[in-house]
Amino acid sequence: MVNSLTPKQKALQINLDKKIYGSFAEIGAGQETVRHFYQAGGASGTLAKSMSAYDKNFSDIIYGKEEDGRYVTLGRLRKMMRKEMELLEARLSKEDCDRRLYFSYANTVATIDFAKSFRGHGWVGIMFKHDCDEPCNEIVLHVRFKQREARAQQETLGKMGVNLIYGAYYLRNDTNAFLDSLYDYLEKDQIEIDVINFSGPAFKEVDNRVMSLYLVKKGMTEAVCFSPDGQNVLLETLLYKKNIYTVRGSFRPVNNLHIDMLNGGLNLFMKEKEVDKNNIQILFEITLSNLMEQGEIDEQDFLNRADILCAMGYHVLISNYSEFYLLVHYYSKFSKKKSALTMGVNNLLHIFDEQYYSHLSGGIMEAFGKLFARDMKIFLYPYVDPKTGELLTSHNLKVHNKLKDLYKYFKKNHQIIDITDYKTENLTIRGKEILKQMANNQEEWKEKVPEIVSKMVEEQKMFQGQKTLQEN
Repeated sequence: MVNSLTPKQKALQINLDKKIYGSFAEIGAGQETVRHFYQAGGASGTLAKSMSAYDKNFSDIIYGKEEDGRYVTLGRLRKMMRKEMELLEARLSKEDCDRRLYFSYANTVATIDFAKSFRGHGWVGIMFKHDCDEPCNEIVLHVRFKQREARAQQETLGKMGVNLIYGAYYLRNDTNAFLDSLYDYLEKDQIEIDVINFSGPAFKEVDNRVMSLYLVKKGMTEAVCFSPDGQNVLLETLLYKKNIYTVRGSFRPVNNLHIDMLNGGLNLFMKEKEVDKNNIQILFEITLSNLMEQGEIDEQDFLNRADILCAMGYHVLISNYSEFYLLVHYYSKFSKKKSALTMGVNNLLHIFDEQYYSHLSGGIMEAFGKLFARDMKIFLYPYVDPKTGELLTSHNLKVHNKLKDLYKYFKKNHQIIDITDYKTENLTIRGKEILKQMANNQEEWKEKVPEIVSKMVEEQKMFQGQKTLQEN
């Protein structure tokens, strides 16, 4: 931020650029973004118009009603941007255009409420042209406010809006720099960006899943999710009032053990009371620490895993929650319904290791209070000890003596449940061995993964020439 331009300097540079010309439509937090352009000077050559359609009825007349009756939505944002762009192009002749690069900036937000029980959130976006002869580009992002005063949130939104418009025109060819610039003269504890999507000819080389990943890596948010079609999705919408079922792993690549674990736990979860089998959201989760296990993130390695999971029809969650209790606590923001995790014996042993909670004032008890809230279930997949051949389940794994009674308590209350419907041949599958066999052109690995995985790996030459990661 030290070497970056201030919001006023950015607004002035845009105002002085004779080619940039557009409209502002802001709902919910005042005209905070456009204010910077008015105050910077020279705005008459940049601003076609600015408006705040606060009244819902008037807003509906301009942009149309939403089917769900909500206003702070991605659909509303896009209607605003597209309507304003259409008006620009319809009302100005080609002579008036003079090869100008039109834009329509919009935001629709709800700031903190009077009781301060709701921090606020919103959608922010820009539709713009980088070339008069090309179709429009679009950048949209979802933000969550962290400040506790409405005025502070409004000011933060204004600065981020300026950063977004400036970045769209001057940093669009460097998405890494663009992402960093969104926080110029802002701090991460002021506002969170948990969804971002790029589209249009200027971003034809941009993969939104990688952009989603970098939101987590850069500390702009703690978790992101993308759907089977590769689009970043808002977790709040995806998980709202859902029974959430999560499988964590490295998935490099997805193998038969992962699928056996998924199905075994899912069958048990669907039999639970208060679980609607038609209302379950399955998430395959990969932690940031897993992706960075060998140092810097290998984008192609990440996309290989993502492509396979998406092709299999799953939603992929990338989180910065190495500890399971943090992940479960995060889910509680979106759904109060019963949720479940499925995991192997090694992961359960980590959960019952006190050293992972030394930073908490309440230690392991504080963590477990969040982990096992609302009757959360852990479905445990068995493990075969490669040295002894012993089958380890919840009945014979060894936790520290100090935690035995605590462990027995959760077992007794059926919050740790063994998966018994499993295929014995999958128990000895190891991810590292599959990668070694792939590297050595040994055909055995194909028998250990679903057919769609072996086909994709071979056709797209995935996981070649990359370091073998440790198993998760």
